[in-house]
Amino acid sequence: MSINFITDKVNVKVAGRVATLEMNRPEALNAMDLDMIRGLVCKLKEISESDEIDIVVITGKGRAFSAGGDIKTMISSMNENELYPVMDSISELIITLYSMSKLTISAVSGAAAGLGFSLALATDHIIAEKTSKFAMNFIGIGLIPDGGAHFFLEKKLGEAKAKHVIWDGKMMNAAEALELGLIEEVATGTLQETLDARIADWLSKPVQAMIKTKKILADMNRPYLLKILELEKLSQQKMRETIDHQEGIRAFIEKRPPRFIGK
Repeated sequence: MSINFITDKVNVKVAGRVATLEMNRPEALNAMDLDMIRGLVCKLKEISESDEIDIVVITGKGRAFSAGGDIKTMISSMNENELYPVMDSISELIITLYSMSKLTISAVSGAAAGLGFSLALATDHIIAEKTSKFAMNFIGIGLIPDGGAHFFLEKKLGEAKAKHVIWDGKMMNAAEALELGLIEEVATGTLQETLDARIADWLSKPVQAMIKTKKILADMNRPYLLKILELEKLSQQKMRETIDHQEGIRAFIEKRPPRFIGK
């Protein structure tokens, strides 16, 4: 079976037992606005209902996987009544991706930063191009990670290392991310060749047994992830009200180092 679905900001291609979701805002480095987030949720739910698909690949069109949340959303003067629906959509995306009864792969080229990194962490397996970059860089504008990043980083790194990755907010190359255990694989040839090899390997295995193990662990961890997503939502609004966040946004726009005061 080979079907193509196209929306404004999410492209979907199904070939055999594999569905590929491509974030399609290349001019914005696939920054995730509300339309893209909702489009991803919609397509993932459609795919979840298909018994013919076993593997879902998430990728980004152009030079980046995803640069994170859309900056226009970050600089808008949202109150909690406006922010919370956006955060709820992010939570729905992450819990849908993490819990779906499919094997999921993020194929990362270019940058996976902020919410884009959180999205990748919600998949079962991250493959990165050698030249790709990863950053949990919310701290640079006085925010906390969202998209369940506290959950995924603590699971992968433990509490102490997770805190320091979040507090440092530094850009990591693929080799550094692999060494830390944040990603599973760095492409040895092209990203597509490595992705194809991983897919072929998984399709040669009893996939339903692999999916059942995933579901048992996901069902066990789902209440914890939902709690983290809710805490991130409430805390992010508090951070948006700080002087440091406003300074971080101004510094970003003015392309200068921020001058934080801890308020």
